[in-house]
Amino acid sequence: FHLFERDCSLQRRHQKVIEEAPAPGISEALRQALGKTAVDAAKAVGYENAGTVEFILDQNSNFYFMEMNTRLQVEHPVTEMITGQDLVFWQLLVASGNPLPLDQDALRFKGHAIEARVYAEDPKRGFLPCSGHITRLIWPSQDSALRVETGIQEGDRVGIFYDPMLAKLVAHGQTRELARIKLRAALDATRILGLTSNVEFLRSALGHKDFVAGQVRTDFIDLH
Repeated sequence: FHLFERDCSLQRRHQKVIEEAPAPGISEALRQALGKTAVDAAKAVGYENAGTVEFILDQNSNFYFMEMNTRLQVEHPVTEMITGQDLVFWQLLVASGNPLPLDQDALRFKGHAIEARVYAEDPKRGFLPCSGHITRLIWPSQDSALRVETGIQEGDRVGIFYDPMLAKLVAHGQTRELARIKLRAALDATRILGLTSNVEFLRSALGHKDFVAGQVRTDFIDLH
C-alpha cells in the first residue's frame, strides 16, 4: 500500500530544502492516482519493504515518473507525523518476515506536517557548504507536534567530508497554516553560532507569500 504523498518542490541545486505532507492543492482523485501508480510500480518489479516513488507534476495536474528511491527518504518524518505510524519500525517488521500491521483501508492522515532541513551553508553565496566549530547550539523544545532530529551538539566541528545537513525540524498542525507557524517559531528559537547556517533563509522561505499560499514550484528559490 501507499502512505499518501509529500510535496518537495522547494529545493536548491536539485536538493530538497522544505518538504510537506499532504501536498497543498492535491485533489483526492489525484492522491489516489499517485498512490496507485506508485504501488503498481513497486509490484511490477517485485519490490519489498519501504520505498519512495518520485513524480513531477505539471500545471495541469499531469504527473510523470522520475525515479524510485529504494529506501526511506530524509523527509519521511512528515509522513510519520500525519499518519501516526513509525515507518522505521515497519521496515524492521518486514525485514524480519512479519506482515505489516495495517492495510490501505485502515490508513488515514490527520493535519499537516512541514519539515525544514537545517544546513551549514551560506545561502548568500550560492548555498556553499560551510565548516567550523559549533560554539553555541540551542534547539527549540520538542513536543508531540515538533520533532528535532540531529546528530550534532555544542562543541562539535562540522567538517568538509560529509553532507552539511545539521538537523531536521518537523512541525505538525491541524492545518497547513498552523504547521507553518509552528515551524517558523521553532526556527526563531534555534541558535547556531560558530558557523554559517541557512536558518534565516528557511524563515524567509516559510514567510514568503507564495509559500503561504501553497504556490510552490521547483524554481521557487530561483524566482524569489
